[in-house]
Amino acid sequence: VDASGENMLKTLVVLTERMFKHLQKWFVTHFLGRSVQRARLVSKDGRCNIEFGNVEAQSRLIFFVDIWTTVLDLKWRYKMTIFITAFLGSWFFFGLLWYAVAYIHKDLPEFHPSANHTPCVEHINGLTSAFLFSLETQVTIGYGFRCVTEQCGTAIFLLIFQSILGVIINSFMCGAILAKISRPKKRAKTITFSKNAVISKRGGKLCLLIRVANLRKSLLIGSHIYGKLLKTTITPEGETIILDQININFVVDAGNENLFFISPLTIYHVIDHTSPFFHMAAETLPQQDFELVVFLDGTVESTSATCQVRTSYVPEEVLWGYRFAPMVSKTKEGKYRVDFHNFSKTVEVETPHCAMCLYNEKDAQARMKRGYDNPNFILSEVSETDDTKM
Repeated sequence: VDASGENMLKTLVVLTERMFKHLQKWFVTHFLGRSVQRARLVSKDGRCNIEFGNVEAQSRLIFFVDIWTTVLDLKWRYKMTIFITAFLGSWFFFGLLWYAVAYIHKDLPEFHPSANHTPCVEHINGLTSAFLFSLETQVTIGYGFRCVTEQCGTAIFLLIFQSILGVIINSFMCGAILAKISRPKKRAKTITFSKNAVISKRGGKLCLLIRVANLRKSLLIGSHIYGKLLKTTITPEGETIILDQININFVVDAGNENLFFISPLTIYHVIDHTSPFFHMAAETLPQQDFELVVFLDGTVESTSATCQVRTSYVPEEVLWGYRFAPMVSKTKEGKYRVDFHNFSKTVEVETPHCAMCLYNEKDAQARMKRGYDNPNFILSEVSETDDTKM
C-alpha cells in the first residue's frame, strides 16, 4: 500500500509540473507575447513593413513617368476616385467648351437668334444642355436630339478632339481596372503557409519544417521555394549590418523546383554544419533575434502570369520538438481527402535539444563501429617458463 501510494504521489507531482509548464507557456504566449512584439520586415500575409524617408522631390517625379505602374499599385479607393474624376472632369471640361462655342456663335436663347439661324450644335440652350451633349459625344450614346452642324469648323474640330481623347481615357482607365483585377497577387492569396514552423528529426536528420498548401485545384507551374534569414550581424571590421540576408535552402523529398503542388506539402531545411540554425538550441531559440522569410515563386496555370507568395517566422513562431499532424487520408471511395483542420496542428515528439548534440552522438556511434590501426603497437610473444608447468 505504501509503495502504490508513493507511486501515485510521484505521478501527481509529474502531472502538476507539466500542467504548470503548460500554463506558464500559455501565459507568456498570450499576455507577454502581445505586449512585446518583434518588428517584422514581412508580415504573415506577405506585406513588406518598410518606408522610405528623405526621398528627393526629383525622385518622386519618376513615379509619374511610370504612370501605368503607379496607377496599378494604388489602392482601390484611390483608383476609383481617379476613375470617376477622370470621366466627370472630362465631361464637364468639354461641356464648358461646347457652351463657349455656342456663346461665341450666339446660338443661345438670350441672344434671340433669327428663325433662319443655323447653330453650331442643335438644341444647346445652356450649360446643362452643353454638359449633356459632351456626355453623349464622349460615351457615344447618340440620342439624336443634339447634333453638330456643318455651320462652323470649330465645333467639328472639337468633336473630333473629344472623341479621340475619350477613347484614350476609356482605354487607360478600363485597362487599369482590368489589370488590377487580374493581377497574380490575388492568386497568391490562395496559397497559405502554416502558422508555425517546427524543428524535429526527419530521415535521421534534424530539420526545420514548414507546411504550405494550395487552396485551388489549379496548379502553380514551375514552383520554386526558398528562404532568407534576416538578422543583424557585425563584420570583423566592426560594421553593423541590419537585415543581413542569409540563404536558407528548402526542399521536399523530390527537390525544391517544379513542385507537384496538388496537395499540401511539408518543406524542410536540413540543419547541418552549414546551417545558421546549427548553433541554436531549444533553450536559446526564443532569445534569438532573427526573421525567417519564406518565398514561393510559380506561374499561374490559368493566366500564365508569374506570382510570388511570401511569409515570415520569428523565433516565437518556431516550435522545437514538434512535428505537423497528418492531414491527407484516403476515403473508402478511393479519393484523397485533405483535412485543413490539421493544417497548422502540431504534435510533440522526442527531439534532440540541439543539432550539435545529434551530430556528436552520430559521430560517437560511428567511431565505436570503426577500428583504428596503431602503428606503434608491437606484438611481443611470451614463451612459457618451466615454473609455470605443473
